[in-house]
Amino acid sequence: MTLSSVDVHGKTYNCILLVIVVMIGSFATVLNQTFLATALPTFMRVFDVSTATVQWLSTGFLLVNGIMIPISAWLADNVPTKRLYLITMLIFFCGTLIAFQAHSFAALLVGRLIQAVGVGGRLTSVTNHDVGNLPG
Repeated sequence: MTLSSVDVHGKTYNCILLVIVVMIGSFATVLNQTFLATALPTFMRVFDVSTATVQWLSTGFLLVNGIMIPISAWLADNVPTKRLYLITMLIFFCGTLIAFQAHSFAALLVGRLIQAVGVGGRLTSVTNHDVGNLPG
């Protein structure tokens, strides 16, 4: 792998930096889908909500993520990959900030749902782009 390559527009870019950025973004968003289970009892205690209510953090995330996956296929065809990646990571980051600052369960849920929009929009589009560009 060379340190720099040329894209379809003739612009050079650093391959190693590109791989590192995509790997960190992918790791953060995929980890975000799974790590919540251990925090649910704490959320129940802090926000004084029932088990059925706190489960909406996971259920809502998966529902929004599931809705975004087919939408991301359309986005992948109509939005440049770099722009789509940056927008979805920005949405994910905004959701993370909202969830981090949440003082109520409703705010936490809103942040979590915004995170799901970013994860669902990024996951399929970037994965399809990566697989479509593999050599061979």
